[in-house]
Amino acid sequence: MVKNSGTIWTKIKKEISIWRTGALPGLAVTTVVAIARLNGLLQPLEWMALDNFFRLRPSESIDNRITIIGINEDDIKSLGTYPIPDREIAALITKVQNYQPTVIGLDLVRNIPVEPGRRQLVDVLKNNKNLIAIEKVLPPEYTPPPNVPPNRVGFSDVLLDRDGNTRRLLLSTPSPKDQSYKFSLSLRLAETYLLNKGISLENGIHDREAMRFGSVEISRILPNSGGYVGVDAGGVQTLINWRSGEEPFQFTSLNHIKTNDFKPELFRSRIVLIGMTAPSVPDYINTNAVSGLKPHNHIYGVKFHAHATSQIISAVLDQRRLIKVWYKEWEYLWIIIWGFISIIIGRLTQSAFKNLLAVGVASIILVGGSFLLFMWGWWIPVAPNLLILSINGVGLSAFAFYQRDRALQSQIEERQRTIENTFTYIHNGPLQTLANTLRCVQEEDFPHDTLHSQLKRLNQEIRDIGEHLKSETLNQEESLFLISGLKLNLKLPIHELLYEVYTSTLKRDLPYFENLKLKARSFEPIEDQHLNTEQKRELCQFLEEALCNVGKHAIGAKRVQAIGKENQGWYTLSIKDNGCGIKSNSENKGTKQAQNLARKLGGNFKRERISPRETLCELTWPLKKRNLIKYLLSL
Repeated sequence: MVKNSGTIWTKIKKEISIWRTGALPGLAVTTVVAIARLNGLLQPLEWMALDNFFRLRPSESIDNRITIIGINEDDIKSLGTYPIPDREIAALITKVQNYQPTVIGLDLVRNIPVEPGRRQLVDVLKNNKNLIAIEKVLPPEYTPPPNVPPNRVGFSDVLLDRDGNTRRLLLSTPSPKDQSYKFSLSLRLAETYLLNKGISLENGIHDREAMRFGSVEISRILPNSGGYVGVDAGGVQTLINWRSGEEPFQFTSLNHIKTNDFKPELFRSRIVLIGMTAPSVPDYINTNAVSGLKPHNHIYGVKFHAHATSQIISAVLDQRRLIKVWYKEWEYLWIIIWGFISIIIGRLTQSAFKNLLAVGVASIILVGGSFLLFMWGWWIPVAPNLLILSINGVGLSAFAFYQRDRALQSQIEERQRTIENTFTYIHNGPLQTLANTLRCVQEEDFPHDTLHSQLKRLNQEIRDIGEHLKSETLNQEESLFLISGLKLNLKLPIHELLYEVYTSTLKRDLPYFENLKLKARSFEPIEDQHLNTEQKRELCQFLEEALCNVGKHAIGAKRVQAIGKENQGWYTLSIKDNGCGIKSNSENKGTKQAQNLARKLGGNFKRERISPRETLCELTWPLKKRNLIKYLLSL
């Protein structure tokens, strides 16, 4: 039970470590994206997402409560003049009034006379109580036609976002001249139409500064509503809910009216809007939210007012949803949730394909869910979530793949080091004893007691290595086991370690150690910054191997010396004996290990006869910090 608890706790700690590695960068990305959104850097992306959601909506039916009379190029050509004379406008209004429209909106600037027919137009505007004229209240301003009372005037001003597109509708704004409130053309038209149905304009209930028709309260835009950051929310503004469809309103022209080429139903009990739809008269508003516009991304002003008016009356009469936004706290909680989802994807996916698939599915769910909420009237953050999902889901997963690859490579390297160290233990211990035993067996009259003793020692050495390898798994980076039974702490200075190796090895029962009369050793210190733990291990094993070779092969040796010395930034570790010298030039396992160590250290190794009865084994390497770098790169 205790063992299982320990295993579970180990797994938990491992998982916590993995999550710490993966989650901190992911949380950092989420935080950076949230800060970028708070500073308005993501506004263009969020506006783009909103526009595309409008374009993706299915087509709606035509709003038969609104008819547009567009004065087009053919109308101007048939009249032979522009601006359109007041007489023509007066005649048009008079003829439309005969078919009893509920309200007429004149989206034409008539603050100065356009003769002939000025007096005629003034009389028409004055006597038709259901006619709304326009003015402009934001700079540059222009006044409404004369003799039209304020309650039959609506402003035609349009609000533009920083990218030049229109997404907000200004419903009313205070007038600094008379301390009153000015209403927009679309609000005036909707107010008149709905009042005819017994529904009046009132203040909001949830928001006293908002506007309300019956039970429908038009939500206001605040400076940081939705994807907006620090927007000028002066007056009463709301988001435009464009009506989708190739042609959402019924349409006719001035010439059709003059030639009676229309059906009376186009005007009876309807809202009629009169305005310019001629490309030569640039009465355009920019938007990317309405598809099929000609010219591209431009909508005529009179059509814009039709969309705005339809938005209000459709919400009141048809329960068509207005566009609303979440509270800021909910929006940022939503962003944080998707930050965690992206981190989870990076943690759970185990391959590049699965990761891309998971990110793709999550992105579809995010966009699809956000679009469904938009269809229900909610504009929620989607651009920052997609950005977080892409960076965290793909980028951090790639980082996780790199970490896993590094971990796998580290495991392979660790296994290789374990194999090499195990062989070194065997080579420097049991194999040395076995070689000595085989040599003794070849001698005549070799005592059986001695053979038994040698084999017993061999058995014990093998067992000691096995026990050491079992215990070394937890601390093998910090200790070194010598076949003599000595266990060294590799945190000690290298000169102390070399001294311990030298003393312990010469005590081993090897045949040519018995005749040694002079045993000399001297190891100069090396600063710890020049060697890491693994390098210390391999240097100690090199010295052990070199001394064992003296004990096995240096026939007739009377002296042995091991010297470690620094000279001009280079360190030399040499082992010299006065035995019979080298008998073979072939490279054995020990020689190959020494050459590999020299390569890691950026130095040189040599083993040579220096006189008929002297052999030198020498390792030389530079004492510079770059050795550590070269060593790490060689792993």
